[in-house]
Formats: sequence, structure tokens, C-alpha cells
Amino acid sequence: MILAEQVSKQAQQRQAEVLNHKGQRQLDLGQTAEAFETWQQATKLYEHLKDTEGITGTLINQNVALQAMGLHLRACKIVVKALKFDTEICATSLLEPANSTKRLLDAEINKLNPIPVHLLGLQNLGNVLRQLGKLSQSELVLRKTLSIAQQLDNFDISAILLSLNNTGKSLYQQARDKYSWIEEPVFQKETFNFIQKQALKLLNDYQSLINIPTAPTAIRLQAQLQRLSLLLDFQKWLMAESNSGNTQLAGIQTQINQQIQPSVNNILENAPAFSELPASQSIYSKLNFANSLNQISDEQLHSVALQYAESALQMAKSTKNQRLMSNAFGTLGKLEKQHERSLYYLEQAMALAQSIQALDIAYEWQHELGLEYYKQGKYDKALKAYSAAINNLTQVRDNLLASNADLQFSFYEKVEPVYREYMRLLLSSPNPNLELVIQTNEQLQIAELENFLKCGKLDVVALNKLQSLPNTTAIIHIIDLGDRIEVIAQSSNHYIVRNSVDAKSIRTHVNNLLDILQSPKLFSLNKSLIISSYQKLYSSLIAPLKTHIPSSGTIVFALDTSFQSLPMGLLHDGKNYLIKQYSVAETLGSKIRSPKSLSKNQFTALIAGLSKESPSFNDKNAPKGLKPLSGVVVEVADVKKETTSSTVLLNENFTSLEFQKELTKNDFPIVHISTHGQFSSNSDKTVFLAYDKAINILEFDSLLKSKVQSHENAIELLVLSACQTAKGNKRSTLGIAGVAAQAGAQSVIASLWLVDEGSTAMLMQEFYKELKNGLTKAEALRQAQLSLSSNSKYTHPYFWAGFVLVGGWL
Repeated sequence: MILAEQVSKQAQQRQAEVLNHKGQRQLDLGQTAEAFETWQQATKLYEHLKDTEGITGTLINQNVALQAMGLHLRACKIVVKALKFDTEICATSLLEPANSTKRLLDAEINKLNPIPVHLLGLQNLGNVLRQLGKLSQSELVLRKTLSIAQQLDNFDISAILLSLNNTGKSLYQQARDKYSWIEEPVFQKETFNFIQKQALKLLNDYQSLINIPTAPTAIRLQAQLQRLSLLLDFQKWLMAESNSGNTQLAGIQTQINQQIQPSVNNILENAPAFSELPASQSIYSKLNFANSLNQISDEQLHSVALQYAESALQMAKSTKNQRLMSNAFGTLGKLEKQHERSLYYLEQAMALAQSIQALDIAYEWQHELGLEYYKQGKYDKALKAYSAAINNLTQVRDNLLASNADLQFSFYEKVEPVYREYMRLLLSSPNPNLELVIQTNEQLQIAELENFLKCGKLDVVALNKLQSLPNTTAIIHIIDLGDRIEVIAQSSNHYIVRNSVDAKSIRTHVNNLLDILQSPKLFSLNKSLIISSYQKLYSSLIAPLKTHIPSSGTIVFALDTSFQSLPMGLLHDGKNYLIKQYSVAETLGSKIRSPKSLSKNQFTALIAGLSKESPSFNDKNAPKGLKPLSGVVVEVADVKKETTSSTVLLNENFTSLEFQKELTKNDFPIVHISTHGQFSSNSDKTVFLAYDKAINILEFDSLLKSKVQSHENAIELLVLSACQTAKGNKRSTLGIAGVAAQAGAQSVIASLWLVDEGSTAMLMQEFYKELKNGLTKAEALRQAQLSLSSNSKYTHPYFWAGFVLVGGWL
């Protein structure tokens, strides 16, 4: 009997090993789903045999198959299970991991027995964390893995080095993407220095790996391909910087240019290595190389690129893997210069991607098709392709935002152009569909906000979907399309009218106003300087539409990037500011949370304030050169007087922990925060100061996590009264709307610059008084601003115009 059991166990052991090898063969052939199922069967056998090493190994293999299918979150959970880690490392989070999370991860790794299967598991965990965009955790895991592997005899560390370098490259790409949208000079400089330092370090690290004589051919080839793509990307960035007037980079540029051709030659000399790779890896490597060669302006290399892409296509066809075939067809479509062939390849790529619901690549081919149709004058087909690309992008962003690092890293390079090109195309029609232009712009603005917050889908509705808005409401969309500024006005009866203006003349006034309004000497500058530029903007943008807008009521501005740091109430018709006639609100992409007005019994507030210097002044993300805000004590007392019941956290009592406790314990329709803070185009630097630390915009979400935010108990009004726009930032509404989104707030009132404390206290007291009298938030703010501006001491816009209402205006 015992002998029979042993024979049975040996048979099961052999069967498990057979399944393990079968799964590897399937994966190598690109049969990822089949490989995953085979390894699941193998895991069950090892579980039956109580073979812990076998279980760990097959779970790691399942993770590799899931990664190949793009299911990174599932892959992460499986490898964590394989390593028996008791940590929430895979959970999608907006925040950089706290030191405690890093220590926990460190401790888990230290508990592992340093055997090859565990090191393989750790390397795969590092890889999948990179795919999830958790780059600092990925780096931590891979560094630790490398340090353990280096202590073992005869252990090949080259694969771990490759993974570590690839995570370093993702950190470089993340900084590159951030650099394209950070506007403030001081933050730009930090990112600029990191990009330069990181690229040069990585080029050396990849080269060191290539030079290891014992490294497997496949690893060396991967390192060569990654190094070439980094060289080309860094060269592109250096060139853009030089073209924008940066003269310091000439030496580095020459050094990088000189390395490109030798790098290509090394890969071509190592060409047989492509065939040594498993099929799917070989296909992706050939396509990667073809894309790199296509970036070099050399006819001979272009024909080599085509050869590699064609070879990849033939291999993909032999695997019958539709995702691989779609990638190969799409790459050929981008490479092919002959229009008809390019169209054929792209159409094949798109059909294959759609047949397997691979929306993350389908949108790319649809975008390419849109461009190609447009070049050939096939406008209807171009419009259809762009429309499909945007639909797919929206779905991809909803489903994969938190688990697709590529989409996170390249928003301004890959995502934004699709929307803007589509709007240009729509507006080039003799009779454009303006509703569709508005809808596309809304989608772009919300996608930008979601990208800024690195979050999933926001709970917002389009203004034109809102029922029973007052007749006096008009919505004005200002869209920047590069050479043109498009102004589209919608009245409450849905009548739409358009004004198109040459951007050159407008941009001068916008930049001039930004310099004036963000100047520390704003209060002493002659207000005629402000009025003259605002008059020019009014006459160009608004005056041509004036007859289509009600003569009073509320104007809601949906503003594009360049206009978001300008308070629109200052627009001037030559006689008066716009605010004399209208109450003004702003939205991002004209989408907001469903607006509700505050009822009399909702005047319960959490009031937090910081009037003196505190530890948070030294926080690395706090604005520099802060001074205590002694007037906050008066403001807090005044606001408390105007509310029916309130909780006050002042100075030492306003800690991040106390603030969180109050928010989660009680329902506060109004949250009023009077403290230093900053709105930035960088979400890390968008903060407000509690006594103990700077609370980052992304932390707002986690502060509220333990409280279920339903529509009934959401924050109706969030007031940030002493925060300001970081110098050089044109996207302040992004930060303000971001704070609202993270707090689950219907409306936010914030100041775009640091305003005089005495006048702010007066304005806030007046605002709450009017709100209590039943006025809408927008009208209460307007009356408070008009009241302050009529005070002879405070007529200058510096004192009253910096406050803006973002979100619901009722």
C-alpha cells in the first residue's frame, strides 16, 4: 500500500513537472492564456503533494503569464501569495508609500529563505510593481533582491540587473512626462536635474550589464535595445531643450549623438540573438528595435526597420496570437511610407485588437488611422477613427488607469493630442458639431484631472446633462487649440454659438496678466495695467458673443490650461468688471458633481486655521519663505459667528490626525481651512499646511477613506482661504478642482494669490452672511467681492479678485 502511494506520488510529481515544461513552451509560443491554465493545473498537483517549492514556482509562472496578458494587478496578487507576504503592496494607491510600508516590505523580504525560486519571485514582484506604476516599491524590491543574490555563490545576477535598470528607466520616463506639464520654474529645475542625472546613470548601468561576459545573450540583447531607446529618447529631450534656448546642454548632446550609431551597429552584429529568444519575446524585441530605428533619419536604417517589423509579423502569424499580430501590423503601419500599404496594415492591426477587446492598443491604431485618413483628405473616415480612438481611450482609462504604467507616463505625449487633433478636425468642417467639440473638451479636461490625481473615474456630470438650471445661466468654454482660441457659449436653452480667435494676439495678454497677478508686488501695481489687458481679452473673446448671453445671472467658465490661473470676474468691457453684471464660477471641462444649494440647516462647519509658525513650515513640499498669518485668528472667529454650529481646530489643535478624526466622525457640509497652501501643476506640491505637516492633495482622499461619502453627506462647500497659486503655474484650477475631487466636495472657494489678511477676514464674513441669507454660493461670493471693492481701502483687485469658485455654483 505504502509502495503504491509512493509510486502514485512519483507519477504526480512527474506529471506536475511535465505540466510546468508544457506551460513554458506555451508561453514561449505566445499562448499566454493556455500557459496560465496549464500552470494552474501544475499548482494544484504540487498542492496535493504538499511540495512548497513546486507551489511557489508554479505560482510565479502564473504571474508571468498574467503579466504577458496585461493583467498586472492579478499578477501582483499571485506573486505576493507565492512569496507568502502579509502586505497590501498590490493595492492601488495614489500616494507614495509611507516609510512604514517600506519597512514592512523590507521585513517581509528579510524573512525569506534566500533560495533561487524566492529570488525569481522577488524579481517578478519588482517587474509587476513597475507595471503597476509603483516605481519606488519596485526599486526597493529589486535592490534588495540584488543584494541577496550577490551573496550567493555562482548566482547569475544579470536578469535582476536588467529589471532594476528597467525600473530606473520607468522613473526617467515618469520624470520626462512630468516635465512636459510642470510649469513652475522652481519645480521644473528639480525635474530637469533628475532627468539628466538619471539618463546618464542608466546609460552607464545598461552598458555595464552589456559588458558582463557571462550574461546570457538574451539579457544582453534586451539591455542593448533598452539602452538604444533611452539614447534616442534622451536625445529628443536634449534637442527640445536646446531649441527652447538652453545652451548648457551642447556637450552632453554631442556625447549622446556619438553613441547612437555604434549602439545600432552592436545590435545588428548581435542579430542572431533575436532568434534565441522565445517567440513572443523575440517579436516584441524586433518591434522595439524597428521603432527605435524609425526615429533615426537614415533611409538605409528605415529599410532595416521595415525588415525587422516584417520578420516580427511573420513570427506573430506563426504563433496565431492576435495581440502579437496586431502589434506587428500596427508597427508596420507606422513605418510604411506608402499611404495605401500603411492604411492596410493599420486597418488589420485595428481589426485584430478589437476582435480581442485589446482597447489599450486599438486606440493607438485608430489614432494613427485618423492621421492617415486626414492626410489623404478622407475627413469622414478620419472623424470616425478619432471618435473610436477616444471611446476606447475613455474605456481604457476607466479600466486600466491604475494598472497600465504606459498610460500613466505618457498622457501629454500619447493621450492629449488625440483629443486636441479631433477637436481641430471637427472645427475644420463648414458646419461643425459644436456639442461634440464641447463633449470632447470635457472628456480631455476630466482625463487630465484624473491623470493629475492618478485616480480612477471621477463622479462628475456634464453641465448640459443637468436639469432645471436657472434661465440666467450661461456656460462659456475657452479652448486653446494652439494657433486658435475657440470660445463656445451655451445658453440655458442649449443655444450654442462660437467665436474663433487667432491665438497669437491673445497669448501676449494672457502671459502679461499671469506675470502681473503672480507678482509679489501686485498690491502696489497700477490697476490700469490689469484692466487694459483684461479689456483686450474681453473684446476679443467675449464681446462678439455678448448678444447671445443673458444680461445678468451666472456665467460658468470651462477654461483650458492657459486661462486657469486668471480670475475671469476681472474681464472688463471698458466700463465695468464682468463681476459687476454676473456671478462667476469655473469648472474643469464643464463637468461637476451634481450641484446643490446649501439649506439653512446645513450651516455646520469644520473650521481649521494656522496663525503661527509650526513644524509644517519646514515640510519639503511646503512653499518657501512663509510668514505666520496672524489674521487667521480673527477670520476663524468671524466664520464661527456666521455658522450655526461649528468645530474649530486652531494651531496646535489643527494636526493632520485631529483633522482626519473630525472629518470622519462628523458630517460637515462646510469645511473652512485658513492656512498657507499652494496650488501647483505638480500634484505632489499641491498642499495645505496643518500644524504638524503639509497635507498633500492626494492624502485628502485617504483622510476621508474611513467615511463613506454618499451624496447625502458629501462636503457641500470647501473654502481654502490663504492658499495660493505657485509662481509660473497656468493650471491652478487643476489643483483646486483636484482638492475638491479628493475631498468629495461639491464646490471649492480658493484664492489664486496670497491676499491681505484683514481684507480676507472681511470678505469671508460677508460671504457667509450672504450665503445664510439664501444666496447661491456664486452670488454670495460676488456680493462679498463687490462689498470689499467698494471699500475705499480695498478697491485694488489684489484685495478681492483672487477668490474663485470652482465646481457647483448653486
